[in-house]
Amino acid sequence: MGFLAIVLSTLSYIILPRFVPRSEFYILIGLWLCTFVCSLVIIHNKKYSLSHLLLIGIFFRILLIDVLPWMSQDYFRFIWDGRLLIKGINPYLSTPLQHISSNNFPINQAQVLYEGMGTLNAKHYTNYPPMSQLGYFIAAVFGQNSIITSVVVMRVILILSDTGTFFFGVKLLKELKLPKKNIAYYFLNPFIIIELIGNLHFEALMVFFLVISLYYLIRKKWAIAGILLGISVNVKLLPFILIPVFARFFLSKPLNSFHSLSKFIKSEKKNVINYTVFILITIGINVLFFAPFINAKLIENYTNSVGLWFSSFEFNASLYYIARWIGYQITGWNVIAITGKLLPAFAILIILCVGLFRKNENPQKLLTSLLFSFFAYLVCSTTIHPWYLAIPLVLSCFTHYRFLWIWSCVVVLSYHTYQNPEQWKENLWWVALEYVIVSLALTYELFSKKVSIFRKY
Repeated sequence: MGFLAIVLSTLSYIILPRFVPRSEFYILIGLWLCTFVCSLVIIHNKKYSLSHLLLIGIFFRILLIDVLPWMSQDYFRFIWDGRLLIKGINPYLSTPLQHISSNNFPINQAQVLYEGMGTLNAKHYTNYPPMSQLGYFIAAVFGQNSIITSVVVMRVILILSDTGTFFFGVKLLKELKLPKKNIAYYFLNPFIIIELIGNLHFEALMVFFLVISLYYLIRKKWAIAGILLGISVNVKLLPFILIPVFARFFLSKPLNSFHSLSKFIKSEKKNVINYTVFILITIGINVLFFAPFINAKLIENYTNSVGLWFSSFEFNASLYYIARWIGYQITGWNVIAITGKLLPAFAILIILCVGLFRKNENPQKLLTSLLFSFFAYLVCSTTIHPWYLAIPLVLSCFTHYRFLWIWSCVVVLSYHTYQNPEQWKENLWWVALEYVIVSLALTYELFSKKVSIFRKY
């Protein structure tokens, strides 16, 4: 069965990027589900050791090495930013639309890249942090005149990142005394292979640094952990929201066990200092990396660009869509400007409470808190692109929970939106089905601890 699963997966990874555009929704779902079933068969095959799983995962990724991303247009913007950098142009200070509309073509293949990324992307300022920009720059060094060369270079970076995640994931699982094969739920996950490697999302690099940071954090090497978390944040900003969750891992007692703040600080002085240093290092790394680009206009552009995710963009959301429907009944219009800020604020409040009051003093409790904190953030978000699941998925590998694996499987339902390329419109019945399945999986795990298919290795 294991060999047959590898053969079927291989065929799927060959066919999907070359012959199945994202508009072919039902074919996409069929091949997607096939790869997920096959991945479980491979993971649970007792004949395959960790080394076998590593080689199989790398092989599946190499199958995608020479194809252009087929389910996302973002890579055109990555290449645009990288080529601006190699020309000495700050990518944070202008939009592609500004260049093209003024008949200015600052880089090779500017018109092709502009058309490829689409008007929505082209009219906004870039919001990719400097570590991501470094990857784009490296791609530009090797592929100034070739889109496919740039894509291959970036894909190699991401494959190496995932391979590093595998190695450090195994080391972290060893520290946690959990089965080492757990990391395969990330490394052999078709969602990771297709979305991050195939569609070229730098969440793979972000996850790599996050996992190494967690490994050193568990070993109480605060400075190294802070540096690595800072780099992870500088690839994509999302890991930054997890910083409050680390508080109780550093502190021996919760804040509410003290009668006054002064007694708390006195009793926990050393731990508070360690936690503060950890935070300052994480922030300092980001200040350092942003420093070469910093000016007043960058801060304004970047803030406005990031703010759009909370005030304008909406896709594959859960609680937000319920709040939006209620808002329509009450006001008659879309209340995203209000709920788009209130729901994330509510998620942050949950994260703060988890960080300050939940007992996260041991590594396994900390990892579980990190998982559910990020999950809370996602269900309160207005926009959940599939690749956003990379962080909670890898975190779930270090816990007993697998509902994120289920979500990574059914998140493909969100691609029904692209079934008609001429009319971008979400079918909320498919979105509802996605979240019903995720909710059922989560509920089952909360009451039964483990889903049976994950019980044995």
